[in-house]
Amino acid sequence: MELTLSPRPIGGTVASIASKSQAHRLLICAALAWQSTKIICTETSADIDATIRCLAALGADFSRMNGTITVYPMELPHGDRELDCGESGSTLRFLLPVVGALGVGATFRLHGRLAERPLSPLWEEMERHGCRLSRPTADTLRCEGRLSGGTYQIAGDVSSQFISGLLFALPLTGEDSDIMLTSKAESAGYIELTIHALRQFGIDAERTPSGWHIPSGSFYASCGKAEVEGDWSNAAFWLCAGAISSPVTVTGLNPASLQADREVLEILRRFGAEVTSDEFGVHVAPSALHAIEIDARNIPDLVPPLAAVAACAKGTTTIFGAERLRIKESDRLQSVANALRAVGGQAEITSDGLKITGSALRGGTIDSSNDHRIAMLAGILSSVCSQPITLHGAEAVQKSYPNFWEELKRHSAT
Repeated sequence: MELTLSPRPIGGTVASIASKSQAHRLLICAALAWQSTKIICTETSADIDATIRCLAALGADFSRMNGTITVYPMELPHGDRELDCGESGSTLRFLLPVVGALGVGATFRLHGRLAERPLSPLWEEMERHGCRLSRPTADTLRCEGRLSGGTYQIAGDVSSQFISGLLFALPLTGEDSDIMLTSKAESAGYIELTIHALRQFGIDAERTPSGWHIPSGSFYASCGKAEVEGDWSNAAFWLCAGAISSPVTVTGLNPASLQADREVLEILRRFGAEVTSDEFGVHVAPSALHAIEIDARNIPDLVPPLAAVAACAKGTTTIFGAERLRIKESDRLQSVANALRAVGGQAEITSDGLKITGSALRGGTIDSSNDHRIAMLAGILSSVCSQPITLHGAEAVQKSYPNFWEELKRHSAT
């Protein structure tokens, strides 16, 4: 879908949407529990729907009413199953070990760039513990056998989703298990989100000097009701728009959230934006912006919106620790740089990040590269361009924020 984005300021009050990261985790735990659970989740997206679809394929049932998803847990699945993951990396990487622990033969269907995204070293560790994995076709993944407990050694700097997937799966083995990290965990906040969800459902993953211990006898127990909090990752686009365009307030965010992307507020303060929060929400207003250095190792999803701020700040901003962005829905270092250059910005790709020099932005043509965060980046860049942006692939926002364009129109000055 092609969209023309007129150069209009963005401002006003925006209600945050439900956290995709937290929704995945709560839905999986609820589907593995012994009793039904009500998950308060005001809206979903293509990725959340992919997790629901795959859990349903494993035997869980779902009903939706007035912003609440009631999850009726699966009985012990048997036979062969087909799980359509869409383009959701979280769905695949969380549920692959779970399917292995359940001992279900399953074919995962992968769409878009998901088929190209790496599964090593999770693949090798699962095979070392009883599973047989194969790629029957370029867009399918086959899992057979049964995952056993024991000791898992896995790098922490490839994908935190591998670790989360094992944390979900190992309580199902009925055996003592340990996850030992062979390198420091990056995106550690996402692992903490997983551990918090597990605790809500009765699973205690004990921290050890090298990782986590999951004791035998662990089982999932419903917490009755759980609420998905506001999504800091998607709210960051509005907050960054507030820093470069007009004052923005985002409601429904938890300041004490375990979501690592709440760090966007501190980074915007360092850029020089005016940032405050109160009982009404989080407020960001523009001010004189200056270049800073940003360590993106634990906040990779913030790079696209922060790149927009860097493009409007005086001087050259350096973003480092972001090499894993090359294996997202797009090569996100390249696609962010391409988007900025397309509208007159200055961006240099480094070995592990970006160098962005602030300059006047004129508008132009941006290709989303089928990446939801690049599409949303184009949306907020339009607020500071002198001419329109033509965006190709605007539909990519369905992955995480289906109503983004409606919200942008509502909060753009005429």
